[in-house]
Amino acid sequence: MDSQTLWTYSLIVGGVVIAVVAALLILIIVTARSIDAHAKNIWVAGKNIASNTAAIWMLQETNAVAGQILDGAGEIAKAAGSIDRKLDAVAGSLR
Repeated sequence: MDSQTLWTYSLIVGGVVIAVVAALLILIIVTARSIDAHAKNIWVAGKNIASNTAAIWMLQETNAVAGQILDGAGEIAKAAGSIDRKLDAVAGSLR
């Protein structure tokens, strides 16, 4: 084999290697961009979850206040029942 043929084969092999490396680099770039897009979506979803759950720490206080309101409503119902019975008694005595 003469030197010109050897040089030609070397250039062909080098070109193929460069083409394969370029294709692999392009695949890496495409994959990295895809990962970046998915990471951005995850970040947005995480921020949405954080904003939607920011007030959860207040639930215990809300439950306590709701219990107080329920107790107050029970007292109001008792008082209303007592008033109703007294009004019935007054109406019965007036008849």
